[in-house]
Amino acid sequence: MSSKSSFTVGIDVGGTFTDLLAIDPATNEVKLAKVPTTVENQAIGFMAALAAAGLDPALLQAVVHGTTTTTNAVLERKIAKVGLITTKGFRDVLELGRRTRPQAYGLRGTFTPVIDREVRLEVPERMDADGKVLTPLDEVAVADAARRLLAAGCEAVVIHFLHSYINPAHERRAAEIVRGLWPNAYVTAGHAILSEYREYERGVTAAVNASVQPVLDRYLSRLRTELKAKGYDRDLLVMQGNGGTISSQLIAEAAVNTVMSGPASGVMAAAYTGRASGHPNLITYDMGGTSTDVGLIENAVPQVSGELELEYAMPIHVPMVDVHTIGAGGGSIASVDAAGMLRVGPESAGARPGPICYGRGGAEPTITDSNLVLGRLNPDKLLGVDHPVTLDHVRGLVLEKVGQRLGLDAEAAAAAILRIANDRMAGAVRLVSLSRGHDPRDFALFAFGGAGPLHATALARELGIPTVLVPVRPGITNALGCVVADLRHDYVRTVNKPLSAVDDAMVARIYAEQAAEGEATIAREGVPVRELRRVLSADMQFQGQSHILSVGVEGADIGVAGLHKAFAAAYWRRFGIELPEIPPVLVNLHTAVIGVRPEISLAVLAATDRAPTLAAAKLGSRRVWFSDGWHDTRVYAREKLPLDATLEGPAILEQLDCTTVVEPGDTVRQDRLGNLLISVSRQDTIQTSTG
Repeated sequence: MSSKSSFTVGIDVGGTFTDLLAIDPATNEVKLAKVPTTVENQAIGFMAALAAAGLDPALLQAVVHGTTTTTNAVLERKIAKVGLITTKGFRDVLELGRRTRPQAYGLRGTFTPVIDREVRLEVPERMDADGKVLTPLDEVAVADAARRLLAAGCEAVVIHFLHSYINPAHERRAAEIVRGLWPNAYVTAGHAILSEYREYERGVTAAVNASVQPVLDRYLSRLRTELKAKGYDRDLLVMQGNGGTISSQLIAEAAVNTVMSGPASGVMAAAYTGRASGHPNLITYDMGGTSTDVGLIENAVPQVSGELELEYAMPIHVPMVDVHTIGAGGGSIASVDAAGMLRVGPESAGARPGPICYGRGGAEPTITDSNLVLGRLNPDKLLGVDHPVTLDHVRGLVLEKVGQRLGLDAEAAAAAILRIANDRMAGAVRLVSLSRGHDPRDFALFAFGGAGPLHATALARELGIPTVLVPVRPGITNALGCVVADLRHDYVRTVNKPLSAVDDAMVARIYAEQAAEGEATIAREGVPVRELRRVLSADMQFQGQSHILSVGVEGADIGVAGLHKAFAAAYWRRFGIELPEIPPVLVNLHTAVIGVRPEISLAVLAATDRAPTLAAAKLGSRRVWFSDGWHDTRVYAREKLPLDATLEGPAILEQLDCTTVVEPGDTVRQDRLGNLLISVSRQDTIQTSTG
């Protein structure tokens, strides 16, 4: 063996499992691993995955990591203590927000700001909306504020001044002063994270960045140390929420960009697979152990949004792959409330204790337990089971906790749990498709995650989606996304002027500056790329409107006339109306600089030891419940299916990382890469054929 292998490793840490996929393009060798996530320290599960795959870190070409560290830290409020230095009179901007409510028609609602009021300090300074200095920066007050925040026990600090997006001079000078006094590097200037108007959104984004910066930095430093001790001498790359990767040495500066890192990697893998398999239009459906993430890919390009509300009053305005998340995963707990209503999620059994069937002490029925009771899962092939429990034990608890309270037997209760879960997931798909002007029938459903293929065909039938695409390794697709993701850096500049007040030269200059900054950053990372790409867009609105529409831009030389035309076309596509009498406003200009990494053939993921016939791939049969009742159902080893095989449902396809359920009346075939293509029959066809 050579001193250095060509393995590129993707490791994605989920709420329940840590997944690893390693590909050596030189030899077409593939290594897989799936180990329980170590919630208390994700680095333990990370290193355990490498060991489980039999990989020597000293021999690896590259390691790319998708992490939930920052997302979980914010949601669980396990964050650093952060102080704020802001413009005099504006310390409460982060708490006043936008006069919204957690529930639109609710009378009450509370939220906890990321930064406590007693460590939100004001200093004399003021810019106007055009960037002119109204009140000079009081440098003595800045230094005094920094000392007070240190004395209060703050680990990180945010500098957030009014209108810094248009003129950051005061923020830059204040940051210089604070860095001269601060004992660490955790100083965030708001404009450096987000150069966009709206003080509340920019301030919250900066505050989230500062609150997770120490958490992420400590975690990655620990991980780099452990990898180095094992002989890994290259840079660790980290997935960002925008679907690109970045050096772990740089990401701590903009830690907020790793929020939604895990879901983004799955969407990037879906786009890569869809492009390779001839299905560029996809609705992604990632059902894991804790949650379900859905997104939309059009023409092999994931939808990217500059607005994410992680939770109520937590708007994060950095570019992220547009993913909608709901608390419906395999571990989501089913319960009956005081009103006798069956509810599924958002509470999850997590990795510990997990579902009942994991044998770790779980006693609350989950979606996974329901699939087991209904024969859709094989109890002998569950991953992560410590002490196996009997099917009767699982059935008994489903009956006790849900069935008896609803007057149902165990099987009917399990079926009801799946129905509720499927309805919730269908609603999430409608939010990313129908609510944004996309017809689900024009897309294929890309089903992945450990539990996605269990529910995909039922979901597709509910939504009228004609085809379900199940990738070769659905349970580790997020890890694949880490392997194939490109380097990516996003930049935004607020203009916020009527289009008539903007000139062609300004537009070209801003785009050029953003591109130069992105290309310089990629050069600093030192990661080999085959080419550099620029993706340009503009945020625009009609004068007087509050909502913004993102418009794709073909080139930096588009000019004002081109922007006007592109906005009118985008507005027509979205709303079906023209408003020529209202002047348009150019709000923001965006540039994404992408360093395209070398291609990896997905064909290497396909199994090589396939059976000669469909019959030879059959494992047996068992009774399985479907929407029209119980069926004697054939069970196949998916890896053994001949590539040219075609089969009709009902059927169960089992593999190491997941189980695929094929409903009665559906037809399955495989493409040249080994992806499953399931043609979903209409419900009326099924009823006719079975009745």
